[in-house]
Amino acid sequence: MSTAADSSAYTARLFHALADPTRLRIAALLRHGERCVCELTTTMEAGQSRLSFHLRTMKDAGLIGDRRAGRWIYYRLRPEALDALHAALSSFAPHSPSEHRAGCCGTQVTSAVPIDA
Repeated sequence: MSTAADSSAYTARLFHALADPTRLRIAALLRHGERCVCELTTTMEAGQSRLSFHLRTMKDAGLIGDRRAGRWIYYRLRPEALDALHAALSSFAPHSPSEHRAGCCGTQVTSAVPIDA
């Protein structure tokens, strides 16, 4: 059974996987669908070892998946990871004024919304 802590840790890993300009570029390239590692290497103008490090980071976080076809590996974004990121970011959206409550100093405090909402 998944707990809120497990879900928060997963979400943090996803954000970490995107917390690098190179990995953001890779994600942007994969947003239109699956790409071969050779295509990523050429497009990114990156060495194979550097690209492999970033792809491993993204795969270990669960952000991307891969499949082997002969000697080539194809990478794709995982829709469930994108859904988790969307849900996490959506949980930070402001709520209506009726959801505010008085804080200890008489100020308005927004009700706490769990990250996994």
